[in-house]
Amino acid sequence: MSDAVIYTIGVVVFVLGVVLSIALHECGHMYPAKKFGIKVTQFFVGFGNTVWSTKRGETEYGIKSIPLGGYVKLVGMLPPAKDADPHEVRKTNTGMFTQLISDARSAEYEHVKDDDLDRLFYRKPWWQKLIVMSGGPIVNIIIAVFLFGVVFMGFGALTPTTTVQAVSDCAISDAEAGRTCKPTDPQTPASKAGLQPGDRITAFNGEKIDDWEQLSKDIRANGSREATIEFVRDGRPMSATVATSVLARADLDDPTKTVEVGFLGVTPTEEMQRQGPLYVVDVMGDYVVATAKAIWHLPERMVDVTRAAFGADRDPEGPISVVGASRVAGESFTIDDPTWSERAQRVLILLAGLNLFLAMFNFIPLLPLDGGHIAGALWEAVRRGFAKLRGAPDPGYVDVAKMLPVAYGVGAILILMSVILIYADIVNPVSLS
Repeated sequence: MSDAVIYTIGVVVFVLGVVLSIALHECGHMYPAKKFGIKVTQFFVGFGNTVWSTKRGETEYGIKSIPLGGYVKLVGMLPPAKDADPHEVRKTNTGMFTQLISDARSAEYEHVKDDDLDRLFYRKPWWQKLIVMSGGPIVNIIIAVFLFGVVFMGFGALTPTTTVQAVSDCAISDAEAGRTCKPTDPQTPASKAGLQPGDRITAFNGEKIDDWEQLSKDIRANGSREATIEFVRDGRPMSATVATSVLARADLDDPTKTVEVGFLGVTPTEEMQRQGPLYVVDVMGDYVVATAKAIWHLPERMVDVTRAAFGADRDPEGPISVVGASRVAGESFTIDDPTWSERAQRVLILLAGLNLFLAMFNFIPLLPLDGGHIAGALWEAVRRGFAKLRGAPDPGYVDVAKMLPVAYGVGAILILMSVILIYADIVNPVSLS
């Protein structure tokens, strides 16, 4: 099978995964909405022209031409203006935003009948609104957990073992790692001890060694003291005594810092090993932190992407669009001649990371994102709770329509960002190679 065909398979599999993730996200909104009796008139994956649709009951299900999102139409998201009949449109308005809000309210109630009033979204209790609007991002989190679990518990993860892959000839700091040895460089303790590739280290200073993490910590803690190393070579147990040297190595707690620690000079052999649930949780934690940082720095990263779109160098760690991610998925199917198992792992990791990003991004408390409606539901709960404690009149529902100017502004920014990212991914794409 040619690389072009395999590349195309990678792109198609990723795009189908994205479409399925979007559909499940919208199901996360629709399912609880219907359970709570909210009227749902549309369920669409994608934007643009309708490619296919069918109606089941009161809900139209369909697919649109641009698979960059989706939506569920929950009737009554915007409450009517205070003391206004929802079926009547305000005749005159002053100010652009006032007119926009009025038009949005009018469109919201254009097809609402009298028997639909108790099924409107805004009339539901705050906790039901919270569940409905949180449902989509929570589904993305569940998908991410499931996919990470399949990869690391099903396929496994490359794990360093206590078997030596290579022995360094000279002892140099991490800052100089990668350069060739000089005659003036000191010999590594591992080389002095006669360790060879294939040796399996079984004990260090009399302590039994079960994994590389334990061995690495023991070596680093040994400083420049003498150490007895027990190992197995070709099935025969052997031992050697040598003093570890001290080098400036990256701090395990903060890789941006260096610390003076013990050094032996061996590189471990990595093997694919299936992991447990705690490993998946640990990886998820790392991804959550990395994703939060990526979202926080997104504005400045977009400046770099804009420059890259017009000729500057593209940051390989910067944001990409679905178009760019699809290209990466295609490349991941061909680069380094992977097995089909490795290809599956790579695309599943991409989809897991994407779902986690979608979840966290949608939790941002700004309309039109899900987080904006979540914030509105929580504010309604707080406001009504305080009124009840004070014995004050019920303040009523939160009018999210007043935040429509913000929603339009945020929506315009998101569209602009998408256009810039897609353009940059076409003219100056990120490449795994």
